[in-house]
Amino acid sequence: MDRAVARALLAPRSIALVGASDDPTKTASRPLQYLRRAGFTGRIYPVNAHRDTVLGERAWRSLDALPEQPDHAFILLPAEAALDAISACARLGIPVATVLASGFAEAGEQGVAREQRLRALIQGTQLRVIGPSSLGIANLHHNLVLTANAAFAEPNLRPGGIFCASQSGSMIGALLTRGSARGLGFAGLVSVGGEVDLGIGELCTATLDDPQVTSYLLFLETIRHAEKLREFALGAAERGKPVVAYKLGRSAEARELALSHTGALAGEDDVADAFLADCGIARADTLEGLLELPTLLKCIPARRTDAKSPSVAVVTTTGGGAAMVVDQLAIRNVSVIGPDDATLARIQATGVEVQPGRILDLTLAGTRSEIMKAALAELERSDRFDLIVAVVGSSARFQPELAVQPIVEHGRDGARVAAFLVPEAPEALRMLADAGIPAFRTPESCADAISAALRRRWPRARAAIPPEIAARPGRTLDEMEGYSLLKRLGIPHAPTATFSLSEAGSAPLPFDYPIAIKALDANLPHKSDCGAVILNVATDAERVQAVQTIAASVRARRPDFTIRRILVQPMMSGVGEALLGYRVDPQVGPYIVLAAGGVLTEVYRDRSVRIAPVTEETAAEMIQEVKALTVLAGIRGRPAGDLAALKAAIVALSRTALLPTTDRPSELEVNPLIVKPAGEGVVAVDVLGRLPLDQHGN
Repeated sequence: MDRAVARALLAPRSIALVGASDDPTKTASRPLQYLRRAGFTGRIYPVNAHRDTVLGERAWRSLDALPEQPDHAFILLPAEAALDAISACARLGIPVATVLASGFAEAGEQGVAREQRLRALIQGTQLRVIGPSSLGIANLHHNLVLTANAAFAEPNLRPGGIFCASQSGSMIGALLTRGSARGLGFAGLVSVGGEVDLGIGELCTATLDDPQVTSYLLFLETIRHAEKLREFALGAAERGKPVVAYKLGRSAEARELALSHTGALAGEDDVADAFLADCGIARADTLEGLLELPTLLKCIPARRTDAKSPSVAVVTTTGGGAAMVVDQLAIRNVSVIGPDDATLARIQATGVEVQPGRILDLTLAGTRSEIMKAALAELERSDRFDLIVAVVGSSARFQPELAVQPIVEHGRDGARVAAFLVPEAPEALRMLADAGIPAFRTPESCADAISAALRRRWPRARAAIPPEIAARPGRTLDEMEGYSLLKRLGIPHAPTATFSLSEAGSAPLPFDYPIAIKALDANLPHKSDCGAVILNVATDAERVQAVQTIAASVRARRPDFTIRRILVQPMMSGVGEALLGYRVDPQVGPYIVLAAGGVLTEVYRDRSVRIAPVTEETAAEMIQEVKALTVLAGIRGRPAGDLAALKAAIVALSRTALLPTTDRPSELEVNPLIVKPAGEGVVAVDVLGRLPLDQHGN
C-alpha cells in the first residue's frame, strides 16, 4: 500500500458519507455525528440522493456533485446501491472506500454473485476497499471516528498505543469499551468485514511505521490473505510491536473432514493456531486475557527456538489466591517454580520468614510495602524466571495505595512483573494500568495471557513455495505410488512385492514370513475399513487363506468393486508407531501433522501441527508435544526409539511443500511410521496420498 492510500485510509483530509441519513436514530446517521463529536478537522461531504441537508449540514445528491475528490468514501447504502457507489468511486479515482452493507458472500448464491461483481468493479482500478460488512475505521490520534458502531457514541474516547483490527464489526466496539474500562488506550480500530480487497494484514501494515502505534490486537473468525498477515507480523516483530489475537473456532464442530486421518486430526482451527504461532502472534483463549496481552508482551519478549523452557515465579500475600493462579498455569503446562536457596536467603534477610516452596508466600508481612518491594527485587535478580506474578489479597481493594504501590514502583523500570488481584479492586487496577503493568481480574485470564505470552516465538519468514493447483477433489494414489513419493523425499519404507490376485497366493516371495497382505488399489484408501489388510501371515497355507479372505471381505463390503492387485510386505516391528501427515489448507497453505500411529489415531487427537516446511528443531518440539510418543524417550526401562530418524522423517515429509507444482501432492500421509530402536531408523509401512487435478482434470 503506497503512502497516499495509507493516508487516505487512516488520516483522510476529506470524507464522503454516501447514503448519510438525516434521521439521528438510524445507523447511517452515526458516522457524521461521531466525526463531529470527535472534532474531525477535515472536510465532510454527506451524500444523499434525496436531500439537500443532512442533520442540519449541506448535503450533495451524488459523488459526481462534490466540489472535490474525497480521500475516503464511507458507503452506507444497501448492497445493490453500494455496488453502484463503488463503481462511481472507481470512476472518480477516490483512493479508499469502506462498505457497510452486508448481503455478499455470506448471503447465499445471490450474495456470492454480488461479491464477484464487487471484485470486478475494482479490478484494474486504483480503488482500495474495506469490507463489505465493515462497520468502519477509527484513528483516535487524528480525531477520525469513521464508523457506524454504536459504541463510539461513548464520549472522551481515550487515545493510546493499541491498533485493533477485527473481522467482527461489533467487536471493535466491545474491545474499545472493555479496554477503556481497564485503562487501555487505542490508536485505532478497524472493522475489516469480508476482506474482499484490504485484509487485516495490509491494513495493519499501513500503520507499522506510525510511532503512536505500539501493539496490535486482532479478533479473527477465520484466516484470510494469510501471506499478507504473515508479512505484517514479521514487520511488527522487527519494529518491536507485539501482535495478539483472539480467534473463534476451538470447538469440534469447526474441524474439517478429509480423506486422510491428517484432515480429521488437524481441523481448520488447528491449522490456524499453527499459522498464528508461526507468525509470532500470541493467541489468547479468553477476552480478558486478550486485552491484557499487549501490556504483558512488553515485558516478555518473543522466544527463540533454542530458549530454555519458560518458568514463572509467584509471590503472594494470600496462599489461596496464589494457588488458583498456579492451578490454572499448570493446566496450560506453564511451570511455576520457587526461588533457589541464595535468592530465598536474601529475601529472608529482609526480615520476613518465608519457607521454600513453589509459591513465595510472604503472608501478612507482605502487605508492608518494603517487604513486597524487596521480594520483587530479589526475584528479578534471579535468572530462573521469565515472569514474576504478584498475587495481592483483600488489601488491594481496601488499601490500594499500599497494596499495589510496591508493584507499581518495581514495574516502572521495565521489570518482568504482572499482578493478579484476588478481590474486585478497581482503584488498584487503575493504578497498575496507569503504570503500564499487566493486571488480571481472574486466575483464568491471568494464566491464559501468561501461557500465550510464553509460547510466543519470533516469527518465521516462510520459504518460497511453488504455487498450489487450486483444485478438489484430486486423484488418490495407490500405496505403491505413495511409496515412490516417499522414496523421492528420502523416507524409507518397508520392502514390497506386488502380484495379481490370481498369483498372490502362490508366487515366490522376495522375503521371509511373517508378512502383511493388502489389497492394492487407489479406490481403497482406508484398507482396514474394508477388511483388506491381514497381518502376521506365517505360512504358505495362511497366505492362500488371507488372499481369499481379503477378496471376499472387499466383495461383501464393496460389491461394486473388484480387487485386481495384492501388495505383500514383511512384518516390521519397532518401539513405537507414529502418524506423519502433510496437507494443504486453502488459506494458510501446506502444513505437517505428527500424531501417534494406528487406525484410531483421530479418536484421541493427540497431535502436533506446524506450517510446512519445518526445521529439525521444530520437529523435535513436535515430538515432545505428542504425549503418546513420550515413550520413545525410553522411559521406565523401555528401549529408546530412534528420535533422530523420526525428526529427519518429519523434516523430509514437510519438504513436500517445496516439490514442483505439477507433482506435489495435496495430501500425503504415513500411518504407521514404525520407529525402531535408537540408531536403527524409521520405516513406513503404509502411505496414503492424493494429487490435485488441474483445471483440465489432469
